[in-house]
Amino acid sequence: MDFQHSLGFSHAENHDCAAARRELLRYVNLKLAANGLPVSADSEGEQLVRLASGLLANFREKTRRLAGYHLSPVDGRIESFLNRHFSDLQLANPLKLPPTSMTLDRHGIARELSLPANGDHFASDLLSSYRVRNGVLHNPKADRRTTQGTFHVAEGGLPIPGDKRAVPRNVFVNLFRAAVAPPDDLLTLPFTSGLSEVGRTWVSLLLRPMVRPEVE
Repeated sequence: MDFQHSLGFSHAENHDCAAARRELLRYVNLKLAANGLPVSADSEGEQLVRLASGLLANFREKTRRLAGYHLSPVDGRIESFLNRHFSDLQLANPLKLPPTSMTLDRHGIARELSLPANGDHFASDLLSSYRVRNGVLHNPKADRRTTQGTFHVAEGGLPIPGDKRAVPRNVFVNLFRAAVAPPDDLLTLPFTSGLSEVGRTWVSLLLRPMVRPEVE
């Protein structure tokens, strides 16, 4: 079991955190290039990206051809459930998840993507993010300390608690359609925010959980 890869923990007595981060930055740049996104020339991995340029171009073309035809198993199950659950509304167009997304498949990638490649602070209209000793601190512009009355729950499922607000099922459909069609600035990857060309994409956190005892 590679605990460093999956959890960020290392059993090595003299674990070199700086070397581990350089390796992670190389991997981040490789993933950006594989997804057709701009690469940070000032961080690690630019030479590796140049070396693998032909392989990455082939991967991007295969991904482009599959876009819209092949979702990950998790996304496929979610999309199927949504359309079954709301089938009684007889929607003109089925609900669809974003067809392409950059997969965060190892520990630490989300942390690096949350801040500029060579910076410790990122700010947008919705939040400010800061690098701290144990990760990244995100400060939302609007931060509520209670959930009472702030959740609107669509009718037709489990019983709705009295401190939440029930809304018709088509409200969820409209909110979902708006959520998967955001303006470009909300798709900005902070890691690329300092580049002349900014990268914009969806990201998916798809990590395989570790189960004990093991299930075959």
